[in-house]
Amino acid sequence: MARRLTGFCGLPCNKIDYERASIVVLPVPFDQTSTWIKGADKGPQAIIDASPYLEFYDIETDSEVYKKGIFTAKAIREDTSAAMIKKAHSTVSELLKDNKFVVTLGGEHSVSIGIIRSFAEHYRDLSVLHLDAHSDSRDTYEGSRYNHACVIARARECVKDVVSAGIRSMDASELHNLDNKRMFFAHEIHHSEKWINNAVRMLTDTVYITIDVDVFDTGIMPSTGTPEPGGLGWYQVLNLLRAVAKSKRIVGFDVVELCPSGSKAPDFLAAKLIYTLLSYIFAGKQKTSRPHRRRDAE
Repeated sequence: MARRLTGFCGLPCNKIDYERASIVVLPVPFDQTSTWIKGADKGPQAIIDASPYLEFYDIETDSEVYKKGIFTAKAIREDTSAAMIKKAHSTVSELLKDNKFVVTLGGEHSVSIGIIRSFAEHYRDLSVLHLDAHSDSRDTYEGSRYNHACVIARARECVKDVVSAGIRSMDASELHNLDNKRMFFAHEIHHSEKWINNAVRMLTDTVYITIDVDVFDTGIMPSTGTPEPGGLGWYQVLNLLRAVAKSKRIVGFDVVELCPSGSKAPDFLAAKLIYTLLSYIFAGKQKTSRPHRRRDAE
């Protein structure tokens, strides 16, 4: 009898699969501090559910990254921000000790706080590439330092260099927390891609990427809790990620704030984004001679 396929890309999630896998997908379905549309806790499963319908051959990199082994870990489920951050931190730290490449699925953006801490402890001279509609640099919001609006303020406490791109919404109280030289506002970059090289140069050699899906324009990503008009297009984001993967060492990333709305297209976009970025990161480490088609998750 065939094993049940339950994880990202419809791949099995048994102990032996963990041992063989280079990549671990960690769902963190948490949504306690979001301030408008609720439902980000449903995002991880929506991404996993869409992922088996990807084509597993990546045309651009001529590779099949799923052959590196992709294991989907048990979801982290906690009731409070403090408990969730603590659990995410300890779980990711253990995965890094096992030499796994960790991809985290949120949940609201606060899930990244403990995870970035883990990576900063594990990797020397880590920088963070932050893709988002919002600067997320409030020191506190609604009485909490762990609100999803504070994630980059918390990241700067453990990482020296944070480069943000796609930003088009912020509060005046965040101005004193920003490094404008490392901020690439959407209204300044929408007409050209010359900024990409500048953004890449500002990163250290070792990079963690945090991607809030509201960085994309609402025309292709309406399923998010805080939609903002004027976002980046699919190829703008991919061109940046490709450039980073080409010249830097990407050690992990997260994709957060997908708030499923009924349409499957945004869910599939998030799954495709993850698979494409993994293909960029692992390109050259494994090639295929012909396309491999895999649609059936049963």
